[in-house]
Amino acid sequence: MVDHLKAEIDERVPDLVAMRRDLHEHPELAFEEVRTSNIVAQRLQALGLDVRTNVAKTGVVGLLRGGAGDAKTIAIRADMDALPIHELNEIDYRSTVDGKMHACGHDGHTSILLTVADILSKRQDELTGNVKFIFQPAEEQIGGAEPMVKEGALEGVDSIIGLHLISTYPVGRIGVRAGAVFASANRFEVKVQGRGGHAAMPHEAVDPIVIAAYITTALQTLISRQTSPFSPAVITIGTIHAGSAFNIIPEQAILQGTMRAFSQEHREFLIRRIDEVAQGVSTAMGGSCTVEWFEGCPPCVNDLAVTAVVHGAAIATVGKLAVDDSEEVDDGQRRYGRLPRYGARLLLYCGSEQSRQRSELSSSSPALQRRRGCPADRRRGPHACHAGSSRRVGGGTLRRESRLQPLIGRRRLFCKAFSGKRFSLKLIKN
Repeated sequence: MVDHLKAEIDERVPDLVAMRRDLHEHPELAFEEVRTSNIVAQRLQALGLDVRTNVAKTGVVGLLRGGAGDAKTIAIRADMDALPIHELNEIDYRSTVDGKMHACGHDGHTSILLTVADILSKRQDELTGNVKFIFQPAEEQIGGAEPMVKEGALEGVDSIIGLHLISTYPVGRIGVRAGAVFASANRFEVKVQGRGGHAAMPHEAVDPIVIAAYITTALQTLISRQTSPFSPAVITIGTIHAGSAFNIIPEQAILQGTMRAFSQEHREFLIRRIDEVAQGVSTAMGGSCTVEWFEGCPPCVNDLAVTAVVHGAAIATVGKLAVDDSEEVDDGQRRYGRLPRYGARLLLYCGSEQSRQRSELSSSSPALQRRRGCPADRRRGPHACHAGSSRRVGGGTLRRESRLQPLIGRRRLFCKAFSGKRFSLKLIKN
């Protein structure tokens, strides 16, 4: 069975690479994935799947019904959108669209999942369950996953898995563990209201800049003194804007920041305390403030049972020493928390690092010319391949095709078969 599957995979590698390069040449931003979704839908329809298009504007869902029964349904998810980045790679298949690039590997995710759909469709009679293929738009901004859920993408789904390639994780290694793997992500804005005046007469004014400085410092105590060392969390003030002249105390100061947490309870606690601390400091110093929260993603938490299945498959494929289930987690912002709210889920990482030099070209590198709207906080964790809920590729890193090729040649993630009422996942290694 395994040898046959490997042969089938190898036969599809040229098409997979060609597909990925074509998508890389034609990147589309969030909710603009018209060409990409058309390609996805056409390929799924050609395989005989039941296909829904225009889910959450540009999303696509394909359903493969198992020929040996429909006891369970597993969903496999990939993201399709690109980033507003100008590509500087000197490659034959570089982006043809100025200011847009697949710098986070969604071209690879989409190509891999379409290849998985092709393989499983040829084994439809062997499946004792159904497989739902979910192609999500707008992962790079908050807005793609939740509307897909609302429009029924997860109806009838018992479990959902996702794959993410990470270029800073060594090829041949797999990261998979139960529990929180991605933090929640919330953006907030604090508007501090003071009373303007002349810089030489501060006693007649209420300086919002000083208040903002105290708020910035006080918020850090929520992590250092009100958060357990065993519960990672981050509060960062990224911008402070105030004033128009060197000798004038302004009326207002505006702070913008982000808060990350790995449990919903801790997330809610920090949201409440940030409000209280900001209000308290402002009032104590004679000013006032308002705190505005913007919609964010909850933590992504891998299901214990699904993780155990995939963890066992990973060990059987690459060996115990090559499977990472450490407690280290990635607190970079990810938009996967909303997608797997229903049913069991798991996220698995696959390493795609080729060399130290390339892996250090992160999404914050000067080699990437970021455009407006591109998230700049994509810090990658030590893991690199997701299975179970949903994830992403490449870490926003400049990758050449050889980065994807090792994944194709050395590891395959796909659903091998359903066994009775319990599905199994299999990682196949060449």
